[in-house]
Amino acid sequence: MKDKINTIAFDADDTLWINEPYFQEAEKQFCELLNNYLSPDLVSQELFTTEMKNLHLYGYGVKGFVLCMIETANRISNHTVSLKRIDEIIAIGHDLLQKPVELMKGVTETLGQLKGKYKLIVATKGDLLDQERKLKKSGLQGYFHHIEIMSDKKTTDYQKLLHHLDCKPENFLMLGNSVKSDIIPVLSLGAYAAHIPYEVTWTHEQHEQTVKHDNFVALKCIDSILQYL
Repeated sequence: MKDKINTIAFDADDTLWINEPYFQEAEKQFCELLNNYLSPDLVSQELFTTEMKNLHLYGYGVKGFVLCMIETANRISNHTVSLKRIDEIIAIGHDLLQKPVELMKGVTETLGQLKGKYKLIVATKGDLLDQERKLKKSGLQGYFHHIEIMSDKKTTDYQKLLHHLDCKPENFLMLGNSVKSDIIPVLSLGAYAAHIPYEVTWTHEQHEQTVKHDNFVALKCIDSILQYL
């Protein structure tokens, strides 16, 4: 890997900064708002069903999440949910969009070591405005050559990114916390991928199978990549 890589891409949420715990707390608040209709576990299941149904319409991010919460509340209340509850759901979304940006341990140090030696990229999913906000607040913009906020992270999406960067797969390394989104599609192109696990993962991004590939590296933390480069 060391002699081949010239471009390194980083996922953002739960790789560069904390994200999923905020969503889990928001979901907990939502479930508590609707505990007169169903138990929190059942509300959570209903919300996830709604999210999966609408994913192809809304994509990833806070705005789609809020719309799915409102739709779920309306459905499980049999269209009787109060406007006050809808306002409270919207407030949960507003709070999500204003969360502080807390960097993961070792991020700044790792980027500092890599800057100037490699072309550094952000390749992430989510709401355009929200991800731009988080990147600005993170103070990390100066490290990156290019920012790519993607509608999805499938093989074809990475192919488009590589074409835009004029980068061959064998010269590309992706780092991220999601095996499903950051690892499998990249390896399928013949590129390199490094998995950095995080303590919590959204159900949709969970991948139980062990990855076995010559171009795959399993890391404990982000700065562990330095020993491979």
